[in-house]
Amino acid sequence: MTQKHPKGLGIIFMTEMWERFGFYIMSAIYVLYMDKELKFNIATQGNLYALFIGACYLFPLVGGYLGDKVIGAIATVRTGAVMMAFGYTFLALSSHNNLLFFYIGLFLVGIGTGIFKVNMTTLLSNLYHDRGELKDSGFNIYYMGVNVGATIGPLTTNVIGILFNNYNMSFWAAAIGMLFAIAIFESGKKKLIAVNPHRTAAHNSAPGSTGTLSKAEYRERVLTLLVLFPIAAMFWLPFYQNGFALTKFADISTVKVSWLRPEVFQAFGAIFIILLTPIILWIFSKFREKGKEPSTPTKIFFGMNMMGLAMLIMVAASILGGNKDQNIMSPLWLVATYFTITIGEILISPLGQSYVTKVAPPSIQGFMIGGWFSATAIGVISSGLFGKIYDSVPHHSFYLILSLISFFASFLVFISMKKLKKYGG
Repeated sequence: MTQKHPKGLGIIFMTEMWERFGFYIMSAIYVLYMDKELKFNIATQGNLYALFIGACYLFPLVGGYLGDKVIGAIATVRTGAVMMAFGYTFLALSSHNNLLFFYIGLFLVGIGTGIFKVNMTTLLSNLYHDRGELKDSGFNIYYMGVNVGATIGPLTTNVIGILFNNYNMSFWAAAIGMLFAIAIFESGKKKLIAVNPHRTAAHNSAPGSTGTLSKAEYRERVLTLLVLFPIAAMFWLPFYQNGFALTKFADISTVKVSWLRPEVFQAFGAIFIILLTPIILWIFSKFREKGKEPSTPTKIFFGMNMMGLAMLIMVAASILGGNKDQNIMSPLWLVATYFTITIGEILISPLGQSYVTKVAPPSIQGFMIGGWFSATAIGVISSGLFGKIYDSVPHHSFYLILSLISFFASFLVFISMKKLKKYGG
């Protein structure tokens, strides 16, 4: 699967894997830590969840500017990684009596994550400057690295929880993971020296290329992405209930199993990414051999519909007993939901990033990738704010609204398909 891919892909894969290990430890226990250890009420939890996750996806705009115009992608990645390592350390030292360290930790991890992630995407895109036909599959492989980390992170915190029942030790594990990420990145950074896309692709006039653009094409490419960004935000609104409503459903509505803590359910999504990505890549490769591979916007369209279906599964789970807030529901409801979400995620998250790198004008590629993450931030912030009503309405109504939003987003992709296919199809 990686035979024709650049060597730097392995460095990016491993660096991202350990960074995501720490982030998904944080994601798995963040709401539970605020609830059970810091004793915050649900409104405060919702606000801080939205603020933190939103910062992770808003600061890529800053990170994109730093990488494009100021210190370069490699230095920005290094800065973000160090900030995250210190942030997890502060969180590990925080407590109900030491909230200052908690807020400092949130600040450092939020900003560090934001400026780190956008420049990792830029470095990955630049590796494929001369092999654009492999870019989508390269982003899918990279996304497997993301989800290897997203798998072992929650599983690690599950083991720590069983052995020690201590969230702070999980934050220490996240800090150690970031040290691994920094060491791997520094050891392999020579393979990631940023390519100048203006020079290497100046001769390339194919759709999605990074050659010299006229003012009209420059403007049209930017407008195309501005059409996609708000649609993408509607995907992330239900998706990021994984750390809020779905975690609460696991905690208060799902049958208790001694070896399966609520925070571990998020690992199922990552496990399914690892299992399903090779299968989906194989299917697309067969279509590609026949010249019938669906366009990236078409894949995004189907991804939106899968999210709508996943939320309908939770509607059914809520009607059949989840609304009672009693630990009576089978864990298989959440497993089925995460399975369906994962198919949508594979079709949207890595391919959406790949699409942005194809369409974005090369001089502002990092900034436009930051725009993609900012759209994610809008969805994440909306997710946290929307999650505040989870206890105020029947749960089936909560999930039904999310399903309708997802299907509406798929409709918007459908009616915008011609425009979206023009440069990044």
